[in-house]
Amino acid sequence: MTASAPLPHDLLWLADPAAFVADCADHADRADCALPAWASAAWLAQAPLVVRRARADARGRIPVGVRGVTRAQRHAAWLPAAQVARAVTPRMIARLARWREHPRRALPALAALARAAPLLDAMRVDWGVAGSVGFSLASGLDLLHEGSDLDLLVTAAAPLAPPAERALIALLDDPRLDIQVGTPRGAFALRERARTGGRVLLKTADGPVMCDDPWLAPAARP
Repeated sequence: MTASAPLPHDLLWLADPAAFVADCADHADRADCALPAWASAAWLAQAPLVVRRARADARGRIPVGVRGVTRAQRHAAWLPAAQVARAVTPRMIARLARWREHPRRALPALAALARAAPLLDAMRVDWGVAGSVGFSLASGLDLLHEGSDLDLLVTAAAPLAPPAERALIALLDDPRLDIQVGTPRGAFALRERARTGGRVLLKTADGPVMCDDPWLAPAARP
């Protein structure tokens, strides 16, 4: 597990998938716990959970999303911290660079990642791979297809320097590539910032808010 609390987009593997599924089955009357049939112990023994952007609940459980094989198979859940056996961050996925030797590295999403990675490294920004590409590279579960998108995460504690922001926006010429910028207050879509010139919808742990400066405390909900 990571030294600090898991962050949105981190991938978490269960210590005991069967116990997690059984506990959810025991509380199937609770909407925040019941798992769909496809989220079996066998699947969760392979597939990590994705940390959602929300605050831990009153019991200190981690907000997570369960991913299945298809886009339609998504489910929100809550994970006891004691169930976390291993965590992988988007930044770790980027550093491992497993797309270079992936048997299907010619897929558009992986080819886009191979083009973008050296440019991002040259910018010296803190970046990582999220979404379906990150999930597949980290888990070894090959769920990618010709239409898969590439979701990247750039973490910036302070506003991006204008040259770096312009260079990142230039990467968005690839329509299948999306960049989310994480700030201490939340995260926003770089494509939206490029379109509006600044004002963005900031995703926070307390819900989305509109703001002109995503590095300052948000003041207005959409």
